[in-house]
Amino acid sequence: MPVSATKVLRVAVLADSDTRWKWGALTANRIAADDSPESDIRLDGYLLRGRATPTARQLTEVGVRADSLREVTAVEFLRAMGEDAAGEEPYDVLVLALVGGGVQAMLHGLGQAWKGRTRRPVVVTGYVGVVYEKLADGLLLRHGADLVLANSRQDAERFRAVYDGVGADASAVTEVALPFLGGAPYTGEHEPCTVVFAAQPSVPENRRDRTYLLERLVQHARRHPEREVLLKLRSRPGEHTTHLEELPYQRLAQKTDLPPNFRLVYGHMGEVLDRTDLLVTISSTAALEALHRRIPTVVLTDLGVREVLGNHHFVGSGCLASWDQLDAGHRPTADEEWVARQGVAADGGYATAFDQARERIAELLDRPGGLPPLAPYYTSVTAPGYLPGILARHHLGPDGSPLPGAPAADREPGPVRQIVRRAARGAYRHGVQRVAPVIRRMGEL
Repeated sequence: MPVSATKVLRVAVLADSDTRWKWGALTANRIAADDSPESDIRLDGYLLRGRATPTARQLTEVGVRADSLREVTAVEFLRAMGEDAAGEEPYDVLVLALVGGGVQAMLHGLGQAWKGRTRRPVVVTGYVGVVYEKLADGLLLRHGADLVLANSRQDAERFRAVYDGVGADASAVTEVALPFLGGAPYTGEHEPCTVVFAAQPSVPENRRDRTYLLERLVQHARRHPEREVLLKLRSRPGEHTTHLEELPYQRLAQKTDLPPNFRLVYGHMGEVLDRTDLLVTISSTAALEALHRRIPTVVLTDLGVREVLGNHHFVGSGCLASWDQLDAGHRPTADEEWVARQGVAADGGYATAFDQARERIAELLDRPGGLPPLAPYYTSVTAPGYLPGILARHHLGPDGSPLPGAPAADREPGPVRQIVRRAARGAYRHGVQRVAPVIRRMGEL
């Protein structure tokens, strides 16, 4: 990314998975750009070390580039932000692309690192996609950021209602849209007609339901040999995403006789959608990407319309249907009013979806006297039995300071420590991916 000689906006993104890195980096570019020829962005990426830290392959597949990218612990990140704020050129914007507890811990940690300073970055956070569970919990854990991004008009209304309902300041809620929407509008059926099932790592969770979905997809391919049927996968076995995948479809497919017109595919979702004529899913955000392009989209009802599946979010969309209906030739038509409320902007309004966020960031950066201290809703007064545990998971004390003995709290890791850390992380991931599911299944016998 070339550096402008006149105006460079410095942006940092902290992410804890491949999906959140994609959301955070794309959001950073969307909210920082002002389309003026003299404007430019320097994007520095920080990957929070943990179960879902993205691999090199996952980062390449996401396709988002940064000027710098490094893996850090929470304490290492906070130290870097403290040193940056004390320098001559602190970051202008910091995007926290983390799970709710991670956001809350960083808000308290940053508050401590920036104590007494008025010159600090504008802190931005939000959600990767559809918000269909833990609404109050997730929102209150994100409270305290300067901007809490809502991906749609519907989410913005819900977010403000939650904050107002607990007496928290709701002014940070800012309506935008999903940052990864785009691509060419759908113009008609391809040759061959291509049906894509967008798999999700944790929906559904059990073997019976995942096997059923695979069997129905394979059955559809056999019934329609003239079509190309693709199973779009999120990750390869052994890799982690935002959600844990205990039963990868790849392994289930190894025991299945697959027809020649059926394929498993990886890669960028946007590239797969370029050749898609029908997108099928349980509740993947890919449905919104497809609707944005006006690609025929189906949200399956075979396993019920249930909160645990997330497909209840699509009630009223006009997209709910079953495999029996699809096999019979049904093609749903999305409800235009519903789509408009989801931040999909299929009507062409996407170009202005981030204007309000850009304006708010510019106002905060120009605020006389600098920015006030971060003020999360959760404190030692409002949540004394909840907050300390959240902070401790990131090796932070009740005041947001690093706990004694926190990883890399006082020094850079040496070569031996780095090797041990990588080995330990590999063992942990193996335990989570391989051993824990077996133990859980044995417990169900």
